Amino acid sequence: MRTLTALAWLAVVIAPAMPAQGPAPKSAPLQWGPAPAVFPPGAKMAVVSGDPGKAGPFAVELAMPNGYKVPPHFHPSDERIEVRQGTLLVGMGDSLDAANMKPMKLGDTHTMPAGTHHFATARGATVIAVSAQGPFGMTYVHAADDPLKPAAQP
Repeated sequence: MRTLTALAWLAVVIAPAMPAQGPAPKSAPLQWGPAPAVFPPGAKMAVVSGDPGKAGPFAVELAMPNGYKVPPHFHPSDERIEVRQGTLLVGMGDSLDAANMKPMKLGDTHTMPAGTHHFATARGATVIAVSAQGPFGMTYVHAADDPLKPAAQP
Protein backbone atom coordinates (compact mmCIF):
# COMPACT_ATOMS: atom_id res chain seq x y z
CA MET A 1 0.00 0.00 0.00
CA ARG A 2 1.25 3.45 -0.86
CA THR A 3 1.46 6.25 1.64
CA LEU A 4 0.39 9.73 0.63
CA THR A 5 2.78 12.57 1.10
CA ALA A 6 1.49 15.53 3.11
CA LEU A 7 0.96 17.57 -0.06
CA ALA A 8 -0.93 14.79 -1.82
CA TRP A 9 -3.05 14.27 1.31
CA LEU A 10 -4.03 17.94 1.33
CA ALA A 11 -5.03 17.71 -2.31
CA VAL A 12 -7.24 14.71 -1.62
CA VAL A 13 -8.90 16.33 1.40
CA ILE A 14 -9.20 19.97 0.21
CA ALA A 15 -9.90 19.63 -3.54
CA PRO A 16 -13.40 18.17 -3.20
CA ALA A 17 -14.38 21.05 -0.88
CA MET A 18 -13.36 23.71 -3.40
CA PRO A 19 -15.98 24.98 -5.87
CA ALA A 20 -15.61 23.84 -9.45
CA GLN A 21 -14.06 26.40 -11.76
CA GLY A 22 -16.24 27.07 -14.78
CA PRO A 23 -15.38 29.08 -17.84
CA ALA A 24 -14.51 32.72 -17.24
CA PRO A 25 -17.55 34.98 -17.49
CA LYS A 26 -17.90 36.65 -20.86
CA SER A 27 -17.63 40.41 -20.86
CA ALA A 28 -20.31 42.42 -22.58
CA PRO A 29 -19.50 43.42 -26.16
CA LEU A 30 -18.25 46.96 -26.59
CA GLN A 31 -20.83 49.57 -27.51
CA TRP A 32 -19.35 51.49 -30.44
CA GLY A 33 -20.55 54.90 -31.55
CA PRO A 34 -19.16 58.01 -33.22
CA ALA A 35 -16.12 59.42 -31.40
CA PRO A 36 -16.83 62.61 -29.43
CA ALA A 37 -16.97 65.80 -31.53
CA VAL A 38 -13.54 66.88 -30.26
CA PHE A 39 -12.10 64.27 -32.66
CA PRO A 40 -12.05 64.80 -36.43
CA PRO A 41 -15.10 63.11 -38.03
CA GLY A 42 -14.80 59.48 -39.06
CA ALA A 43 -13.57 57.71 -35.91
CA LYS A 44 -15.62 55.46 -33.64
CA MET A 45 -15.20 55.04 -29.90
CA ALA A 46 -16.24 52.56 -27.23
CA VAL A 47 -15.86 53.03 -23.48
CA VAL A 48 -14.22 49.95 -21.94
CA SER A 49 -14.23 51.09 -18.31
CA GLY A 50 -14.72 54.17 -16.20
CA ASP A 51 -16.21 57.45 -17.41
CA PRO A 52 -13.97 59.70 -19.54
CA GLY A 53 -16.09 62.70 -18.52
CA LYS A 54 -15.45 62.28 -14.79
CA ALA A 55 -12.44 62.32 -12.49
CA GLY A 56 -10.81 58.89 -12.21
CA PRO A 57 -9.29 56.23 -14.43
CA PHE A 58 -10.94 55.30 -17.72
CA ALA A 59 -10.22 53.15 -20.75
CA VAL A 60 -11.60 53.54 -24.27
CA GLU A 61 -10.97 52.06 -27.69
CA LEU A 62 -10.78 54.30 -30.74
CA ALA A 63 -11.32 52.84 -34.23
CA MET A 64 -9.97 54.88 -37.14
CA PRO A 65 -10.26 54.31 -40.89
CA ASN A 66 -7.20 54.21 -43.14
CA GLY A 67 -5.67 57.68 -43.50
CA TYR A 68 -7.47 59.15 -40.46
CA LYS A 69 -5.46 62.04 -39.01
CA VAL A 70 -5.46 63.60 -35.57
CA PRO A 71 -3.74 67.01 -35.82
CA PRO A 72 -1.21 68.19 -33.21
CA HIS A 73 -2.80 68.24 -29.77
CA PHE A 74 -2.13 67.50 -26.10
CA HIS A 75 -3.93 66.16 -23.03
CA PRO A 76 -4.08 67.27 -19.37
CA SER A 77 -3.02 63.84 -18.08
CA ASP A 78 -0.70 61.04 -19.13
CA GLU A 79 -2.26 58.63 -21.63
CA ARG A 80 -1.28 55.03 -22.33
CA ILE A 81 -1.84 53.84 -25.90
CA GLU A 82 -1.85 50.25 -27.14
CA VAL A 83 -2.36 49.28 -30.77
CA ARG A 84 -5.02 46.57 -31.09
CA GLN A 85 -5.27 46.50 -34.90
CA GLY A 86 -3.48 48.16 -37.79
CA THR A 87 -0.67 50.69 -37.48
CA LEU A 88 -0.70 54.06 -35.76
CA LEU A 89 1.88 56.53 -37.03
CA VAL A 90 2.78 58.93 -34.20
CA GLY A 91 4.84 62.09 -34.22
CA MET A 92 5.78 64.78 -31.72
CA GLY A 93 5.63 68.50 -32.20
CA ASP A 94 3.43 71.36 -33.33
CA SER A 95 2.93 70.40 -37.00
CA LEU A 96 1.83 67.17 -38.58
CA ASP A 97 5.10 66.07 -40.17
CA ALA A 98 4.73 62.69 -41.90
CA ALA A 99 8.50 62.37 -42.34
CA ASN A 100 9.03 62.28 -38.57
CA MET A 101 6.28 59.84 -37.61
CA LYS A 102 7.12 56.49 -36.02
CA PRO A 103 4.95 53.41 -36.54
CA MET A 104 3.25 51.70 -33.63
CA LYS A 105 2.15 48.21 -34.68
CA LEU A 106 -0.11 45.54 -33.21
CA GLY A 107 0.69 45.12 -29.51
CA ASP A 108 2.96 48.17 -29.26
CA THR A 109 2.36 50.44 -26.28
CA HIS A 110 3.45 53.96 -25.44
CA THR A 111 2.78 56.36 -22.59
CA MET A 112 2.37 59.97 -23.67
CA PRO A 113 3.16 62.36 -20.81
CA ALA A 114 0.62 65.09 -20.03
CA GLY A 115 1.11 68.23 -22.09
CA THR A 116 3.17 66.53 -24.83
CA HIS A 117 2.31 67.92 -28.27
CA HIS A 118 1.71 64.96 -30.59
CA PHE A 119 -0.22 63.91 -33.70
CA ALA A 120 -1.21 60.65 -35.35
CA THR A 121 -2.31 59.02 -38.60
CA ALA A 122 -3.88 55.58 -39.09
CA ARG A 123 -2.28 53.26 -41.63
CA GLY A 124 -4.98 50.78 -42.53
CA ALA A 125 -8.04 50.34 -40.35
CA THR A 126 -6.59 50.94 -36.90
CA VAL A 127 -7.89 50.37 -33.39
CA ILE A 128 -6.12 51.67 -30.30
CA ALA A 129 -6.83 51.25 -26.60
CA VAL A 130 -6.32 54.43 -24.59
CA SER A 131 -6.27 54.63 -20.81
CA ALA A 132 -5.83 57.79 -18.75
CA GLN A 133 -7.14 59.75 -15.79
CA GLY A 134 -10.33 61.68 -16.40
CA PRO A 135 -11.83 63.95 -17.07
CA PHE A 136 -10.66 63.53 -20.66
CA GLY A 137 -9.36 66.65 -22.32
CA MET A 138 -7.90 67.34 -25.74
CA THR A 139 -6.47 70.70 -26.75
CA TYR A 140 -5.40 71.31 -30.34
CA VAL A 141 -2.14 73.18 -30.83
CA HIS A 142 -3.74 75.17 -33.67
CA ALA A 143 -7.29 76.44 -33.09
CA ALA A 144 -8.08 75.94 -36.80
CA ASP A 145 -7.66 72.14 -36.30
CA ASP A 146 -10.24 71.95 -33.50
CA PRO A 147 -13.50 70.48 -34.86
CA LEU A 148 -15.40 72.23 -32.04
CA LYS A 149 -14.33 75.70 -33.16
CA PRO A 150 -16.22 77.45 -35.95
CA ALA A 151 -14.32 77.62 -39.23
CA ALA A 152 -12.65 80.95 -39.89
CA GLN A 153 -14.46 83.12 -42.42
CA PRO A 154 -12.39 84.30 -45.42
